[in-house]
Amino acid sequence: MTETVFALSTPPGRSGVAVLRVSGPDAGPTLDALAGARPAPRAAALRTLRHAGHAIDRALVLWFPGPDSFTGEDVAEFHVHGGPAIIEAMIAAFTALGGRPAEPGEFTRRAFEHGKMDLTEAEGLADLIDAETEGQRLQALAQMSGALKDLYENWRERLIAILAAIEGEIDFPDESDVPDALAATAGLPIEALISEMDAHLDDARRGERVREGLSIAIIGAPNAGKSSLLNRLARREAAIVTDIPGTTRDIVEVRLVVAGFPVTLADTAGLRETAETIESEGIRRALARAEEADIRIGVIDAGDVSRNQECRLPLREGDLALLNKIDLAAPRDREFPCPVLAMSARTGDGLEAVEAWIEAEVRTRLSARETPALSRVRHRRAVTEGRDALARGRHMLTRAPELAGEDVRLAVRAMESLTGRIDVEDVLDLVFSQFCIGK
Repeated sequence: MTETVFALSTPPGRSGVAVLRVSGPDAGPTLDALAGARPAPRAAALRTLRHAGHAIDRALVLWFPGPDSFTGEDVAEFHVHGGPAIIEAMIAAFTALGGRPAEPGEFTRRAFEHGKMDLTEAEGLADLIDAETEGQRLQALAQMSGALKDLYENWRERLIAILAAIEGEIDFPDESDVPDALAATAGLPIEALISEMDAHLDDARRGERVREGLSIAIIGAPNAGKSSLLNRLARREAAIVTDIPGTTRDIVEVRLVVAGFPVTLADTAGLRETAETIESEGIRRALARAEEADIRIGVIDAGDVSRNQECRLPLREGDLALLNKIDLAAPRDREFPCPVLAMSARTGDGLEAVEAWIEAEVRTRLSARETPALSRVRHRRAVTEGRDALARGRHMLTRAPELAGEDVRLAVRAMESLTGRIDVEDVLDLVFSQFCIGK
């Protein structure tokens, strides 16, 4: 990190204001060369920017001397008018003064390398930039503020204390019985940590679903009203609706925001026995989507019970059975493994109750809880590895204390990989490559 890098931190294109940032050892000299007198630290100043004897723009400039800056290095910011010609002139000036364009995520990686944030906080920042809903924003903000870091650092410190107890008993047994002493000093703390890790993992992938969105599959027999329901919920004609069975062949998706969280609704092909090749493929895809969805809404023709029984809706606890077409026929009693509602997708009667059920279910599954949520597959994998290592260590505690100590050491390493304490280059490359340029 001996090079000075620069980037446009606002979206490219024409705008009222564009922000360009320079970070590295030559940030100060670059600011001096373009703006003349350097402003006071962290105070905006109006300057005429000049290069090669020509004025570029009249702009606000800010100076952040390291280590009190975002990256921990010297940083200069230029708030110029957002015309493409001005931005190009600034980039040309930075290049002429010895800077180079930053790689995606390089500013944040420098902040990480200089100890300004840990890896989970950096990932939270990336999620905050990408947040499209209120739920995503709140989760990302909590993670960026250190919610996951504090949890994992607490576990790491407790693991180190456990490891010290194990090694102390092995190296200095005195006259005590080592297995019994280990069980007393390390066994209960290990079991407590395993319990906490299990609870952290047993969250139905809540954090990942907040980031990626909850998936709802609408399934049912042909002409049960699935596409009509999708259109009602989407408030637009997203799917074609006809009286011809099998109109929907492929999956039609609609992206919604429900209770501040992203939700993807999927209308699927009607489920029935058929020899027609294309429709059979649509049914196969429908069943596959139903299997992988977080929630299934089974749409049932209230006046044709036998036909709906034939399609064998794969509903389960936590899903919704929806008796449709109540404007044409009265619902008939039938047992389902999940809640049952009635509506008319044609008239909209009963829609409010369906939307209220969906909103309540989304809130229940995704709303924030006391413990911060695992937000990435990387987190889940590392916590699982740490938990499994601890379980092995607890098993070996009274049999082979040396092996138990090694298992606890592996658990410590798993926690350190979460926060970035250990130098895992491939993990770092993956995390920061997903950032936008200029952050």
